[in-house]
Amino acid sequence: MEQSIRCGIDIAKLVFQIHGVNAKSGETVMVKKLARHDMLRFFANKPSMLIGIEACGGAHYWARELTKLGHTVKLMSPQYVAPYRRGGKNDANDAEAICEAVARPNMRFVAVKSESQQAVLVMHRMRDQLVHERTALMNQIRSYLHEFGIVIAQGRAPLAKIFPIIDEDTQLPLLLRQSIAELADRLADLERRIQTLDQRISAWSKQDNAAKALLTLCGVGPVTASAAVATAGNVSVFKNGREFAAWLGLVPKQNSSGGKSKLGAITKRGDRYLRTLLVQGARVVMIAAQKAKLTQKDNPMFDWIYKLLERRPSNVVAVAIAAKQARMLWAIMKKQQNMVLA
Repeated sequence: MEQSIRCGIDIAKLVFQIHGVNAKSGETVMVKKLARHDMLRFFANKPSMLIGIEACGGAHYWARELTKLGHTVKLMSPQYVAPYRRGGKNDANDAEAICEAVARPNMRFVAVKSESQQAVLVMHRMRDQLVHERTALMNQIRSYLHEFGIVIAQGRAPLAKIFPIIDEDTQLPLLLRQSIAELADRLADLERRIQTLDQRISAWSKQDNAAKALLTLCGVGPVTASAAVATAGNVSVFKNGREFAAWLGLVPKQNSSGGKSKLGAITKRGDRYLRTLLVQGARVVMIAAQKAKLTQKDNPMFDWIYKLLERRPSNVVAVAIAAKQARMLWAIMKKQQNMVLA
């Protein structure tokens, strides 16, 4: 059904700015501020319209709720909305820019996430925060011990081995041993909390058909598989796997001038967390390829990696593998989605 009104909403915590235009003429027909509790009641009494919202905090919730009311809701990255803003940055200008941007035929939209997908992402954000806290705490402990001439190798295992040795070393000050023991307890608590989240993520990945299918790829474990499914949402918003890889920032920047094109470093746009997981997984694939080379096992993917390593640094190869993995992730998720819709 063709919608007669196109609307842009600048969402906030308490007050929302709305800008609506006639979809055919572009004439402004609605400029309004609404309190949060009035939003759904207002749009429930309106005919079906195309609504644009910036993909920020709370956007997916409002997209789901407005869709239930019969409206077509499109989410967009703020960076793609900014060029359409006229004048200074304020709520009214933002809503007008969103209203204009949502009508652009080449606009890249963000898939609306389900409640289940957002719940999975909450687990991932918790895990990511705990991992950062663990890393910071380990570095802190190493720094303290370094002041007493004790240097510990990188990694969690060497640090875990040194704790009982320090606890029994009576030549070290008692206060230091007590402090390190407390820090060791905090580190153990972080490890337990991370392990609990890993178990939850693994259980979810085994239940979700798309995530379970992604686990068949080398270098993709439960954390990456669940993050990919939850982050991508509806993969139909991407035309192909390369567009999905570009959305994750895994394609090179292009600088063109005078008919000459030069490729630079990757754009690093999009979701940093999933991009990092894919690059980490790519390094696992590289290790597997090196082991397979020793056993002389044939593998087309590994053969491609060997050729890349002959002419490119390992970091560049890791990114290339991650981009290839992203394209394969898209293909598998798209296939699973089509099977559900069939």
